Amino acid sequence: MNALSDSRTGLDGQPYRIVERDGVRYTLLGTAHVSRASVVAVETAIASGRYDTIAVELDAQRHRALTDPDALAGLDLFQIIREGKTGLVAANLALAAYQRRLAEHLGVEPGAELKAAAVGAAERGLRLALVDRDVGITLRRAFSRLGWWRRAKLLAGLAAGLFADHEVEADEIERLKQGDVLEASFSEFAQGTPEVYEAVIAERDRYMAASLRQIGTEGCREVLVVVGAGHLAGLTSHLAEDHGEPAAQLSELEALPPRSNFPWFTVLLAVFLLGGFAWGAWQGGLQFGGELLLQWALITAVGGALGCLAAGGHPLSILAAFVASPLTPLHPALASGTVSALVEAWVRKPTYADFLRLREDTGHLSGWWRNRVARVLLNFFLTSLGTGIAVWLAGAHLVGRLA
Repeated sequence: MNALSDSRTGLDGQPYRIVERDGVRYTLLGTAHVSRASVVAVETAIASGRYDTIAVELDAQRHRALTDPDALAGLDLFQIIREGKTGLVAANLALAAYQRRLAEHLGVEPGAELKAAAVGAAERGLRLALVDRDVGITLRRAFSRLGWWRRAKLLAGLAAGLFADHEVEADEIERLKQGDVLEASFSEFAQGTPEVYEAVIAERDRYMAASLRQIGTEGCREVLVVVGAGHLAGLTSHLAEDHGEPAAQLSELEALPPRSNFPWFTVLLAVFLLGGFAWGAWQGGLQFGGELLLQWALITAVGGALGCLAAGGHPLSILAAFVASPLTPLHPALASGTVSALVEAWVRKPTYADFLRLREDTGHLSGWWRNRVARVLLNFFLTSLGTGIAVWLAGAHLVGRLA
């Protein structure tokens, strides 16, 4: 750790590094996301007048969430459902709920020093650079590297963030003292799973270094970089040593694994089901085949409807789930969770006040049923979960009848 005698710089007693490259002086200030001292250090550094650019460990989405209390009011719920972004929105709400519990436990808002940097830059007319990678890309890249079992564990961890009201563990607080909300939010996953650590921590070090090099080509000379202390070593190394075009590196680190255009799982499941019904009809006659088909439809329909009922769905949403669930395995566009959530959003249209209260309501379990926006998201997940369980049960029943 370095130290400067002039306390007016805001660096006195704080972890920091200085990297000079290509005519630009980067002062990397390592902060703890739950420290009032870090907030003061950031405010003092900006007030010193030394810097022409303030770079922060934020992407556009997180910056807006920190600085605009009404940011969620602009969500287009129907578009989110149609574009399949329901999971991403829920994951962000899980992170926000986790941070609210931290704020209640520690008496300071996680990321307050990042907010202070953004607000301070705006107030003084300084250039603000958001140098972190979009959190949605980070989550998707982490998720894509895991097998199905570890994906399930990761989703369970996010679900815990959505619903749990447990006390914040000491090791989570220690991670935040090292300054990374995402790492602490994933608890043991970031430390215990190399693939998650690579996406959540290591890749972001490289991404932020490339972002800083990119803004260094745009006329700035003195850049204050406000990042979590956990990123200080990696970011310093990459900023000083990485070569190649920053734009190319950013594109590489933003790329998502290509999805297969062919729906293998849907096709295989459809072949299994249709083949099972055909085999049953051939072996036991049309009546037996029809009986299998009816049983399949009833089991899956009831499963989807029960999931929607658990989410507090409107009777029309429950009916939609009942009708769509047997068809879900045959075509992604007919997914019961999507159909039911769209009907719920149409029948019980969320109000502007629901959007304004969304962040607060989703911090508590009961708020997910009380808030109309949150209930639509919950409807999507519980209907999908109910249908998924029912599909496996119906498939096992079909195999047992044919055996």
